[in-house]
Formats: sequence, structure tokens, C-alpha cells
Amino acid sequence: MTPRLTMYFMSSTQAAHWYANPSARAWRPTPPGSALQFHRTIAGYTPTQLTELPSLAHELSVGRVFLKDESNRMGLPAFKILGASWATCRAVSRWLDLDPRSATLPVLADSLAKVLTNPHDVTLVTATDGNHGRAVARMASLLGVSARIYIPEGVSKSAADAIVEEGAELISLDSSYDEVVAFASESTKSRPLDFLVQDTSWEGYVDVPQWIIDGYTTLFAEVDESLGTLGLTPDLVACPVGVGSLAQAMVDHYRSGVTRPRLLSVEPVTAACVATSLLAGEITSVEIESPTIMAGLNCGTPSTIGWPSLLNGLDAAISVTDQESRTAVADLAALGQDAGPCGAASLAGVRAALTDPARRAALDLDTTSVIVLVSTEGLAANPLDNR
Repeated sequence: MTPRLTMYFMSSTQAAHWYANPSARAWRPTPPGSALQFHRTIAGYTPTQLTELPSLAHELSVGRVFLKDESNRMGLPAFKILGASWATCRAVSRWLDLDPRSATLPVLADSLAKVLTNPHDVTLVTATDGNHGRAVARMASLLGVSARIYIPEGVSKSAADAIVEEGAELISLDSSYDEVVAFASESTKSRPLDFLVQDTSWEGYVDVPQWIIDGYTTLFAEVDESLGTLGLTPDLVACPVGVGSLAQAMVDHYRSGVTRPRLLSVEPVTAACVATSLLAGEITSVEIESPTIMAGLNCGTPSTIGWPSLLNGLDAAISVTDQESRTAVADLAALGQDAGPCGAASLAGVRAALTDPARRAALDLDTTSVIVLVSTEGLAANPLDNR
């Protein structure tokens, strides 16, 4: 399989990336594990809204456009709790020698209390740009254990404060995201009751990232169920990417199922590690010279565990500017939709793709197509006025 690779340059200092793979829909991965049953046992779980936006369908000259709104996922302003909860369940279940298929939060909390004099001796640890760390901190609170969260430079004050409000210890480092991930991992080496719940993988660390990805597939199962009640299936699903974990969940869900939509990843031009890697045909780190308002996407290296899915299963990848994201945030707000800069990136990316005739042709969309925009966060997760 030889993907069609194209790069469009915006200027000498900032390049907009475009990648297309015409063979993506023929690829078949191993079906991902399902976390939906576990999620349904968490107090406060309910499928997030899938809202139709006819004005965007008219603008984009397609049949229907839906926004999957993750601005209130189990009381948090982003989707990350889906992965953090399932990975924590799997990691703690393995340590306690429990069957995760029948585990619930009360079962896990009670089991920890029985084997430990002080459950707070257990610490969930991660590095984060904001939302994932807050989700891990929330899981620690629900389980009655501790959390230690590391953040890189560029994380908004509101995102940092929200992590602290969950009861976690917050450690800020004047380093890049990748460097902070390495530091968080190293910090657990001599602490046997530390559980690293990191949403990116590397050699020797694959189980937890895969469980996080499996947890994310609940989002797409909900999309299918909601569209199914309308007798619809998606023709294009677009989602933002940082290291690519959510995009892997999207790819693995749809490429192993009956529905075969086109799949588009969207990321900032200043941190386009997935698009750059796809264009190179191998994992490639990018140097991030300046932070983006899309803070959760400010990542320099794709997840190694997700790379085969991204390379083989994405129909296209595109990068967008901060201004394009800002415009999408404002336009969605005018439609009554709460989307932060990362969440609105999906709309920015679809606009950039469909307004270009060659890109639109590569995605094979027409005036009857159904598009799903995954909005991964609300504005509260990453306020524009703090950046």
C-alpha cells in the first residue's frame, strides 16, 4: 500500500500539512476491547450529546453535520475520563488480581481499603497538558487514593487550578510535554505503590496506553448508537489529535466494525507530529517553537502504540492555525455549542479540507454526506482568555 502524500505550504515560517491515504478504509485492525459496560457503572455516566448543526451542513455543502459534545463528560469538561477511568480500573484490577470485566468503582475502592492500611499510599501519576491529568486526579478522588500530576510550560492557569481542585499534587516543570512525560515516568521507578497512568506509549510501556485507548472507544460507540436512532451512519468523522490516542481509538473502532467512514485527524500547525510522521512514513518528532492555544494538542511525538493504526487507517490528516481554531470556537459558540480550542479544531480542520477541491475529492464527500465533528473539550477546559 502506497499512500498518497501531499503537503500544502502556507508560508515560509508556518506550514499547513495535508496527508491522504486512499487505502485506509480497506485496512482491518484487531478489534479493541470495550469499556462501555464499566463506564455505565460509574455514577453520573450518560452518553454525551450529539447535536445536529444544519447551518454548518449548508456552509460545507454536505447533507448533515453533527457535533459530539464532550464539554460535560461525567462532570468534567473533556472526554479524557473515558480513558483514565478504564486504564485505572485495569491497572488496579491487575494489582489486586481482580477480573476487570466485572469491576466497578465501589468494588475497586473496597478492595484497596481491605489490603492497605491507608489507601492514600497508592498514587496515580501522569504527565498532562491539562484534561488527562484532571481526569486521572478525579479517578484518584473517586477511588480514595492520591494523585501526582506533572505539567509542562504553556498549560493554562485555569487547567492547572482545576487539577489542584481535584485534590492532586501538581508539579509544574519548565520543560516540553515529552520531557515532562519522561520525568513523570522516572518518578515512579522507586515507588511500588505509584501507578503511572500515561496516555502515550514507548518501548516497555504499552498496556496502560492501550487501556486508555480502549476506554476512548466508548465515545464512538455512543456516536453510532445516536446516529442509528436516526437511521444514519457517518461518512466522515473528524477528531483532534495530540499524540494520537483518540485518533487510534477512532481508527480501531471504525476499521474493525461494519461502518467504514472516512477518518480525519486535526492538529495545530505548530505541533503537527502526527501529520509530519504520516508524511514521512515513520514516527517523527517535531520541535515545538511556540505554544498553541490548542494546549491539549501541543505534543511533539506520536504515540508508538497508535502508530500502525494512524499510518494504515486514517484517510487524511490536516493541520490548522490558532486563528482557524479561534474562529471555529466563536462560530460554534454562536450556534450554542461549548467548544474549546482543541474541540473546535475538528470544525477548523473539516473547513480547511472541504474548501480545497483536491482535498474534498480525496475524502470523496458530496451533498448527501454525514459528517461527525468530535469536540473533545468545552471552553472551561482551556479558556481562550488565559492564553
